[in-house]
Amino acid sequence: MKVETPLLVPVLAALPVCACMAILGLPAFGHGHAAAFRTLYFLACLAWLMPLALLQRAMWRREWSWPRMALVLLLASYAMSLLNNLLGQRLAISLGLDKGYDWAGLFRGLDGCWLALTSFCAVHAVAAYYLSLQQARLHLAQAQAAARDAELRALRLQVHPHFLFNSLNAISALVSNQSNREARRMLACVSDFLRATLAHDGRHEHTLAEELALLDAYLEIEKARLGERLRLSMKSGPDLLDSIVPYLLLQPLVENAIRHGIAPLAAPGRLDVRVEREGARLVVEVRNDGRQPAERGNGIGLANVRERLRHLYGADQQVEAGWEPDGRFGVRIDLPLRRLEAAA
Repeated sequence: MKVETPLLVPVLAALPVCACMAILGLPAFGHGHAAAFRTLYFLACLAWLMPLALLQRAMWRREWSWPRMALVLLLASYAMSLLNNLLGQRLAISLGLDKGYDWAGLFRGLDGCWLALTSFCAVHAVAAYYLSLQQARLHLAQAQAAARDAELRALRLQVHPHFLFNSLNAISALVSNQSNREARRMLACVSDFLRATLAHDGRHEHTLAEELALLDAYLEIEKARLGERLRLSMKSGPDLLDSIVPYLLLQPLVENAIRHGIAPLAAPGRLDVRVEREGARLVVEVRNDGRQPAERGNGIGLANVRERLRHLYGADQQVEAGWEPDGRFGVRIDLPLRRLEAAA
């Protein structure tokens, strides 16, 4: 058992016990020296606390069994109680109350001091166990937070190569089609978007205004590639711009919508992004035109968003995705509404 409890904690906790037991353990109350005996027994009990605590900790460090520790502590505290009785008799002789030591009387009236010392051992054990438990819980919470942070960073970094791979493929296709002007424009947009994301300070959350600015930079890439084939609608109330959302929440969803839904269409396709408030919740919706295939996976982007939301908000979030009755694919995300000032 590793104990980091400061010695002062159990000592202070045992002071009232020592005081009560010292008073109750007085051998006599009928003379005029009761205060002297009270002081002696209190100081004697207090003096034994530190040796008992050190003995108890030494046995903990050596990982002794509880029965063995209990037996040693009972014997040690019993010996200390005998010495306290001896000190009491010495005080009585000094005050002229007794003429000599009563050796047979040493073993009488030990209950008060012995109970005080054994109570201290119990208080010490409980305090050490409680603080060790709290320390273990703190370390566990810190380890879980570190693991959560590392996993969130890994998930966030997964977005960049996925986006870059798709963008480079699109640029390559434009070059193959000899659409050099569009390819140069798209390459410049990719550079701007990467510069904006790589300059991010590493937070897992930021404001909706910052998220929409990143999304706008990404949409410039898709506009350079798709041109008039991409019809875009974005709606967000100005009172929500300071609300907190996960970093790169919208970009993977929009990338999925364009790549799997709109890009394969011969005709122009519509993409709708809507952010609104519903009570104390923030609702994000991304809906896109597309043809429903026989089998469709959710893609890396949607899976990545699901996992990051789970790590950030636990059960206090909801993601719904699927084909709707009007033939469009939609993603609906429900988050707690938090403002920048409250988060700070």
